[in-house]
Amino acid sequence: MRPREGRGQLHAEPVEESDTTVGSTRHAALMALFTTTLCLLLVWGSAAAGDTFAIAQLKYRGGGDWYANPTALPNLLGAVRARTGIDVETRPATVSPASDDIFLYPFIYMTGHGRVALDDEEAANLRTYFERGGFLWADDNYGMDRSFRAAIGLVFPDAPLVELPFDHEIYSSHTLFPEGLPKIHEHDGGPPHGYGIFLDGRLVVFYSFNTDIGDGMEDPEVHNDPPEKHEAALRMGVNIVVYALTH
Repeated sequence: MRPREGRGQLHAEPVEESDTTVGSTRHAALMALFTTTLCLLLVWGSAAAGDTFAIAQLKYRGGGDWYANPTALPNLLGAVRARTGIDVETRPATVSPASDDIFLYPFIYMTGHGRVALDDEEAANLRTYFERGGFLWADDNYGMDRSFRAAIGLVFPDAPLVELPFDHEIYSSHTLFPEGLPKIHEHDGGPPHGYGIFLDGRLVVFYSFNTDIGDGMEDPEVHNDPPEKHEAALRMGVNIVVYALTH
């Protein structure tokens, strides 16, 4: 597994959440820099200086709007660059589940409101992607939950989605979220949920449900989100990227 000729360097300049910082000491900053650089070199392979880290959006079948929230990933990539120093592409790529191009990207993102469908070839290719070190963030945009669970079950019939505890590192990799995922949009009411799938002890799929982080990362005027919701969504998105690159 290798990135799209990508390498980034993490500057440990922690962002505060409720006045709580993560990695505020010089030692933590140096360790974050060392860990991220080492992981990028060992997991994704060596690359020439000046290369960039890229995210790809998953173009799945089934009729769901896989292309939803078009400003979310560009805003996330800008936040990653500004807040961590990781050298990132300014625009996301697009990949299909059965494409060989998926192996060019260490991090893929998917969202949507409707149906997600995978055939056996797509499921097998995705399984190989995860076995080679890939990571998926699936963000329910309200309506894809049932079909996503069925589709990801084809990829991992032996590894169910499990809810992550609030002390999981994905909630503290850059900004501390002591109560787990922030609640961005109400949808069905109730709290948000963060689920994961583990392969050989490594978190390879993170599924954010009943919150809609992607809507929150969009330009604020798209959904009329208040600044604090937009900021919380971006902080959580940065957390997920940092976590994926350091584990």
